[in-house]
Amino acid sequence: MPPRRRTDPAEGLAAVRAVEDVLAGGGQPPRPLLATAVRYALEELAARHPGGSVEVRVPPFAAVQVLEGPRHTRGTPPAVVEVDPTTWIGLATGALRFDEARADGRVRASGNRADLGGLLPVVPPRTVLP
Repeated sequence: MPPRRRTDPAEGLAAVRAVEDVLAGGGQPPRPLLATAVRYALEELAARHPGGSVEVRVPPFAAVQVLEGPRHTRGTPPAVVEVDPTTWIGLATGALRFDEARADGRVRASGNRADLGGLLPVVPPRTVLP
């Protein structure tokens, strides 16, 4: 069963779009806005790929477990992905590729199931009007 949502999807998507706009302008998004965007995108990942074999952490805001497979009940899970909040928004929206972010050190991943490249992006692309 997918985890319970804590973030209203409409509010979460609006937060992601606002964070994208701030980042595109070279600014730093306000912490509450960034927190909402990160949580929404993590909840989307967990809803689309439920399970407990990989833990995705975006400190200090949230962590989720995803992908079917061996579950862990105590201690560090067998596969962990950790990323900073603005990098997570880039990954979740498709503005940044997982393999590129991992290669340049913005993603820390361990375990044999820690490649999330095939699972991203999880936020729908912006609608472009003609």
